[in-house]
Amino acid sequence: MSPVIHEHARARLITDGPLTRPVPVELRYDPADERRTVHIGLPDGTDWAFGRDLLERGLLTPIERGDVRVWPCGRTQLIVELHSTDGVEVFQFEIRTLIRFLARTRAQSGAPAADGGRKPQPPSRTTPRPESARTVAARAAHGQYDGT
Repeated sequence: MSPVIHEHARARLITDGPLTRPVPVELRYDPADERRTVHIGLPDGTDWAFGRDLLERGLLTPIERGDVRVWPCGRTQLIVELHSTDGVEVFQFEIRTLIRFLARTRAQSGAPAADGGRKPQPPSRTTPRPESARTVAARAAHGQYDGT
């Protein structure tokens, strides 16, 4: 059984305000998953799962599948836009971080860069995990905790 690939990364959360802010995210890939699914774990505990090919194709051209939109932004950035009933979150990633992660997933699965012939997997969002006291305290300190 092949080990699950975890990579901690930093993305920039794009807001409608004048400043963006860096946020830690976790990129995860389990080679045992036949659908070649990648996960992006967000700081609030939300996990987004979608086909690896969505990120691969988004490195080159805008692509949309369900609630996820991905597109290149210049030569060094990639934008990932996530839509849910809670609203829209837009993240900016360094392309080299995603290229390194995707290369590791391909090496682990022994698959070519494109998952040719497979039906694309619809994106999914899991319910946020319960927040730890540390996370609640950090959010409260930054005025991001509404008590729910």
